[in-house]
Amino acid sequence: MFFLATAEASSHPPLVHPAAPTLFSLGPLPITASMVQCWVILLLLFLVIRLGTTRLQMVPSGLQNAIEASVEGLERLTRGLLEPKVADWCFPLVATYFIFIAVSNLTGLIPGVGTIGFGLAKPGSHLPYSVEHPHISLLRPPTSDANMTSAMAVIYFFVSLYWALKYHHGPWGLLVHIFGVKGGMKGWILIPLAVLFFAVGLMEALSIVIRSIALAMRLYGNIYGGESVLVLMTGMLGGLAAVPFYFFEFAVALIQALIFTLLAIVFTGTLCSHEESHK
Repeated sequence: MFFLATAEASSHPPLVHPAAPTLFSLGPLPITASMVQCWVILLLLFLVIRLGTTRLQMVPSGLQNAIEASVEGLERLTRGLLEPKVADWCFPLVATYFIFIAVSNLTGLIPGVGTIGFGLAKPGSHLPYSVEHPHISLLRPPTSDANMTSAMAVIYFFVSLYWALKYHHGPWGLLVHIFGVKGGMKGWILIPLAVLFFAVGLMEALSIVIRSIALAMRLYGNIYGGESVLVLMTGMLGGLAAVPFYFFEFAVALIQALIFTLLAIVFTGTLCSHEESHK
């Protein structure tokens, strides 16, 4: 029998399932718990931004001040690492990613997220409708779902590739940037160097693809792992004893959002740059 309830700690709690549970389907499209929480987060961000920008003031205060401080901080970070025109392209995407990832990670720490849902009834519990652990949770942080992190990485890959083509004035310029001989060498030495730099270019081209995969897997692995640790520690130690782990995961939530953003900026900088000798 299944109940809708808050899961109690058990002596041997199961770890979080890697796949987000499917709540229902719209035709061929399965609607998962991570998708539902993603919609809630987007609605929350829309409401916060709407409330903070309804009555703009020359001297910001309150919510407007917090929004402007966050955006300005992300903009300074981006412009400090990239050329001005590349920063103009990159800033909207990386700022959106940071805000969404940070909010997604933090909402995963709210009591009830991941622990309220359907599961087997726990016998002998003093709480009504208590379950051992929800097999189908109603909410799940989007960043603990590999589908979401992979989608963000795929979007970044194609957008950054477009930036690189735009920066290097087309496919030929990008190929020269990746495979061309660097250092301004001339003469017969170009022949062995061309072979060497072609081999280096192959590794660079492979790394461009791997970077996006690394972005997705690093974020997913850390957030999914943290969620599993919280479930395990709460089951072993109880709610209050697991509080220090919540503080640790709070820091991890913000750090992982910053790392994803920084890596996206740095990877963009390696694609959209020229050798000093070419300037």
